[in-house]
Amino acid sequence: MLELRPTCEQCNKALPPAALEARICSYECTFCADCVETVLGNVCPNCGGGFTERPIRPMTNWKGDNFLGKDPPSTKVKHRPVDPAAHARFAATLGALPPQAR
Repeated sequence: MLELRPTCEQCNKALPPAALEARICSYECTFCADCVETVLGNVCPNCGGGFTERPIRPMTNWKGDNFLGKDPPSTKVKHRPVDPAAHARFAATLGALPPQAR
């Protein structure tokens, strides 16, 4: 089950379950769109993968108890800002490769 982490790991911006600006990598590392674009260059600092929009979990129980009421978002904050210079060096080794080729 996707955790739906509550904040951006870089800037700690709140990312509630319906946040359209939430981005995740395949390991669910969670960042806001602004940090993905301006700080991270679409390179996850934790795994080197790329990012995609985080899905929105339904608020209403439309079918089969698949909704926020049964599967609430995580409340555990993972605030792990990157060192910009170190990340730039790391991203430079991967940045030319599209995420699907990393």
